Amino acid sequence: MNSPGRTIFCFVFLIVTYSSQATLNLNIESIVHSSIHQNHGQECKNSREEESLRHKRAVATSSPEPEEYYIEIEISFENTSLLEPFKAYLKNLSFPIQVINANLSTDILSMKVTTVCRPNGNETFCSCESGYKWLPEVCLSNLTCQSNHSSAPEDCSCLKEMPAKGPYCQKVKDITLKMSVRLKMEFQDELKNSSSALYRSYKMDFESAFRKGYSILPGFKSVVITGFRQGSIVVSYNVQTAKPAPRELNEANELVKTHVNATYRMDALSFEAALDNETKFSIVPEIIYEGDTVMMKCENEVRSTNVTWRYGERDRDIQDIQNSSRFIIRTYLSPQASISILTIQNITLSDAGNYVCTLTYDIFEYEGQKKIHVIATEIEASEDLKVMCDNNPVSLSCCTEKDLNSSNIEWNQEGLISIPGISSTDSRCSKYTIKADGTQCLSGSAGTEVFYICKFRSGYGANSSRKIKVTFTSVANLTVTPEPIVISEGQNFSIKCISDVSSYDSVFWNTSAGTKIDPKYYVTKRYPDRAESVLTVQTATKAWNGVYHCIFRYKSSYSIATKNITVYPLPLKHDILLDPLEADIPCGGICHLQCCVNEAVNYRVTFQIDGLSFPAVKEAQGNRVCYEYSLIANTTAWCSKTVQASCIFINSFNESVQSEPLTLRLVSEKNITCQDPIIGNGEPGKMIQKLCQFSAVPNKSNHQVGGTITYICEGSTWKVKSNNCIAAPINNLLGRTKALLLGPEQEEKLSTYLEDLSSSTRQVQNEIKSSPENLKAIITILELLSTVPAEVNTDMMIDVLSTVNIILSKPILSTWQVLHQQQANESSRLLDSVERFSRMLQERISDIPSVTQPNVQMRGLMIMTGHVTDYDQHFLFPNSNLWGQVIIDRHQIESLKPNSSIVTVAYPTLKAILPQSVQDRNFVNGLVMTTTVSHGVTTPFKISMKFKKNDLSLVAPQCVFWNYSLSNYTGGWDKSGCYVEQIKEDSVFCTCNHLTSFSILMSPDSPDPSSLLKILLDIISYIGLGFSILSLAACLVVEAFVWKSVTKNRTSYMRHVCIVNIAASLLIADSWFIVSAAIHDQRYLFSETACVAATFFIHFFYLSVFFWMLTLGLMLFYRLVFILHDTSKSIQKAIAFSLGYGCPLVISVITVGVTQPKDVYMRKNACWLNWDDTKALLAFVIPALIIVVINVTITFVVITKILRPSIGDKPSIQEKNSLFQISKSIGVLTPLLGLTWGFGLATVFQGSSAVFHIVFTLLNAFQGLFILLFGCLWDKKVQEALLHKFSLSRWSSQHTKSTSLASSTPVFSMSSPISRRFNNLFGKTGTYNVSTPETTSSSVENSSSAYSLLN
Repeated sequence: MNSPGRTIFCFVFLIVTYSSQATLNLNIESIVHSSIHQNHGQECKNSREEESLRHKRAVATSSPEPEEYYIEIEISFENTSLLEPFKAYLKNLSFPIQVINANLSTDILSMKVTTVCRPNGNETFCSCESGYKWLPEVCLSNLTCQSNHSSAPEDCSCLKEMPAKGPYCQKVKDITLKMSVRLKMEFQDELKNSSSALYRSYKMDFESAFRKGYSILPGFKSVVITGFRQGSIVVSYNVQTAKPAPRELNEANELVKTHVNATYRMDALSFEAALDNETKFSIVPEIIYEGDTVMMKCENEVRSTNVTWRYGERDRDIQDIQNSSRFIIRTYLSPQASISILTIQNITLSDAGNYVCTLTYDIFEYEGQKKIHVIATEIEASEDLKVMCDNNPVSLSCCTEKDLNSSNIEWNQEGLISIPGISSTDSRCSKYTIKADGTQCLSGSAGTEVFYICKFRSGYGANSSRKIKVTFTSVANLTVTPEPIVISEGQNFSIKCISDVSSYDSVFWNTSAGTKIDPKYYVTKRYPDRAESVLTVQTATKAWNGVYHCIFRYKSSYSIATKNITVYPLPLKHDILLDPLEADIPCGGICHLQCCVNEAVNYRVTFQIDGLSFPAVKEAQGNRVCYEYSLIANTTAWCSKTVQASCIFINSFNESVQSEPLTLRLVSEKNITCQDPIIGNGEPGKMIQKLCQFSAVPNKSNHQVGGTITYICEGSTWKVKSNNCIAAPINNLLGRTKALLLGPEQEEKLSTYLEDLSSSTRQVQNEIKSSPENLKAIITILELLSTVPAEVNTDMMIDVLSTVNIILSKPILSTWQVLHQQQANESSRLLDSVERFSRMLQERISDIPSVTQPNVQMRGLMIMTGHVTDYDQHFLFPNSNLWGQVIIDRHQIESLKPNSSIVTVAYPTLKAILPQSVQDRNFVNGLVMTTTVSHGVTTPFKISMKFKKNDLSLVAPQCVFWNYSLSNYTGGWDKSGCYVEQIKEDSVFCTCNHLTSFSILMSPDSPDPSSLLKILLDIISYIGLGFSILSLAACLVVEAFVWKSVTKNRTSYMRHVCIVNIAASLLIADSWFIVSAAIHDQRYLFSETACVAATFFIHFFYLSVFFWMLTLGLMLFYRLVFILHDTSKSIQKAIAFSLGYGCPLVISVITVGVTQPKDVYMRKNACWLNWDDTKALLAFVIPALIIVVINVTITFVVITKILRPSIGDKPSIQEKNSLFQISKSIGVLTPLLGLTWGFGLATVFQGSSAVFHIVFTLLNAFQGLFILLFGCLWDKKVQEALLHKFSLSRWSSQHTKSTSLASSTPVFSMSSPISRRFNNLFGKTGTYNVSTPETTSSSVENSSSAYSLLN
């Protein structure tokens, strides 16, 4: 130890060394001596060099980067007066100071005095310089200057000697004291606003006073006002300084009071100070699980037992924690610190949060706080298992939350048997793999239950467990029906398979080739001590011959039993073909009977006739084998008797089957008039039905045709009454399909059968048109194949839709109508079959490939997990001018099972063939669209659809679906669950809450059929059309009677030629109108060709009416305007007929040629020109309206010219009279005809008023009557000719009077206003003298007699 008479101080300096050497090695003494001025006579030594080098930081490195070292140096002075100059010298040094040695370049960055030891009598007091302090452990192990005993660390500022061990005084770290003081003043709201003047004033005053007061604290840096809060006024502020002793802080507070203005009325006892980060806070365990015992520990070097624990966030919801059964607080003093421990037993999730430990010492509060999280000990265990004792491994698992440690999970078991396993862990789960063999399991079909327990233990008290029940079952032993099963085709059999255990996951039957048997053939039942499955076949075929496996599956274990089935060939009853089905046999005659089968198997066959048995003779006929017998009716007892005959087939197993009976009638030979070696014998009017394959039906196929054909005896000849034959390819496939459904291998052969059906249907398209039975057979095949329980892929669906496309083509629609007359539900059966196929469609990709055919289209979607989109499918049929859209929202799709399929099939022509009530005037007016889902939808399922209207003239749309259960299960449209969402000009938007086949129904845009107005229109139409036809016929008769009398000049001749052709054209047009009404029933076209013909002729002859009217007008115009020009009668007739019939023919032919190939020539609901799709009606309306305008113009010009003639412009009197008649005819007829079709055009538009329908019906129905009155009888020359033809004395006198009046008196001397108007307009004709120079040979014809007044 140094002598008491010396002053010792220690200083530390920081040096930086630039060297590649690993350690620092420098001459400390030389550095110190060179740094101190020599004339002070200081003596330095390295008495503690060895001690100080313990504190240097030497870092070995090969990097050229500079290294930093802190070095503590102890210096002793003999003369204590040198201490302060030395401090001043160090303070005035400029850093860095460079020191250069041989291999080193060193910079001294700083030098500071830390510790000073001064003599004090016989003792030495060692104190720390400002900003430094003794470490607590140094204070506790040495005597302080205040006493002879160790003191608390916070009171240790001076030691009585230099510590023998340990460091010198260490630099004090800056701390922030969070302090507050209260003012006895009323709080003002302005103090909440830091930008207010009051706030700034308070802040300035207090910060100034605080700086002056706290500047005495060691290491004082700054003081900042942080705010003002209520409670009178509480001033909050932070003081940044070295950690002061309580005494030092109290002195500073006292000094603050002297600097604060007295007006602020500071409470001198309200100073509070808190220090953060001075308390060591630890928690055990670090990861806390629910149920753990948690220990929180607070340690502080301030020795005090005044410790409180609180729970909650700072300044809100803080609760004091008191000792209780779960919360235990223990506080004590250790030699170096204060320690407080909070123990929480069985911690819960609600105990998570912020915990605060506060130690109070004098005015200081030392806080430590931490927030803890409590992890729930939830364990997810695998479900209960059933395990077969087959030595296959099975894994159990217990999984925890992500924060739990799965390695803390233990496995135990409870039960009658012990089957241990091997545990393994991953990040979240603990797995326990068990493997049991037959020796470990107890016998018993019910199985043995063992509970496996997974338990989580944290090591601090938390634990959680789950039980998994495992049922161990022995492998099943199976027994089957022991008796051998040997049967013949057509018989039934059953196999019983019994398991000695009741546990199984599934049971199924297979063929020896691995083909699964349809579950409809077997039934499985479970009993307490066993399980059994019974395979039952009601009608066995050759396909059932073979070995069958009964398979019980439990988990991955399979128990199998086999059984052999022997099936002997024997034809089924419906497969035996009889010829004849019935026959008339003359007494004493011979009848050849035969029973045939389509298989080359030897049978023993006998015929049973009237109780007698006759052997049959076998004869091979291609791929058909027949057994024949010739019956000779030579027994007198049989004459005039009807007997039943049948054939019996007996196989090698001695089993038999009897055919359907055939009827034999023995009749007198004299009554037989029809004889044919193939058809047979018959009396007049006799009808005989024969199988087509035994008739003279052409057949180029290797297979036999099917169906029946009916003959009738007319005179002495058999004639075909009805042909219901089925084409050979279709008949063969129909038979194979029926056999397939009786066999076990349906699913495997479905694809082949669908492909064969598609190709066969294409092959016999022409036969389908001529025979409804072919169509019915195809529908039956589709229906049968749709019942096969198998998944359908896109290729198979293409084959189905290819078949449907052909049978729904427009050329076959007429065949559908004939078929519906025989059986009403065939189209419903077809729709149902396609629906079943679409529900079975499955693919492994998200988008089902589209199928597009002219008469059917398919779109679909597979629902994949994690990839759900809206279902939005569009359909367009250009040939039918129809389109549709189906929309299903993705939220609806999300409710479906993964790997389900949604499929929509659309049909443009099916609307015309689905059965509908005759009384129902609502017609399908759009596509029929079928939407299905592969897995049944039980909840309401919203689907939206958009339909393009087929006929825009129909109104009142209804959204409907096809209900198969209506009309005695023939099907019908039903609107339940569907409603109209939106109606547009050309489309209807529908929404339904279920899935099936949908469309829209609409009614005609005409009065309701039950209304009085409709009845009235029908009466007007029938009466008016009758009057019209009679009037036109009468007009032609009148013209024939008066022809010679009224055609004496060229103008009159041409006028009457026009009138006759107008009447004839309209008569023919009206007649075709009646024909069109007869051939169209508003739903089906009896003959599309007949309807096209009716439309064409109606169009042509109605146009002819107007063009002959135009000819009449142009002829009138020509005679008045071109006076000097004369044209021969033959040229005029040629022009007139070209215009009257040529132009209409051109227009009509072009119209039908352009529109009919696209099937848009006619309307959908009438034999008349189309309006909705092509506006073909304009090919009539435009020419008609143009002619009306031209004729009205000509009439105006003619009347004007007659009333105001020019000199030299006058025709002859007779011609003038004819011109007046022409003018009157045109002036009356043309507006009437024009108005008729003007109103007719108005009725085309949707929503037109009923007034247009009434006016159109009236004018159109009475056209013929108008022509008779105004075109024929209105003519005075016609009247005179009729009077002359049927002359009477009274009529003669009237005739004389009439001629004397010349033309000043009108023809019809009626008093009606209409007659007077016509007389005033056209009656003034006697004031003109017309002369014309006739120099040609025709002038003889135009003599003065020819120009006499003809009224």
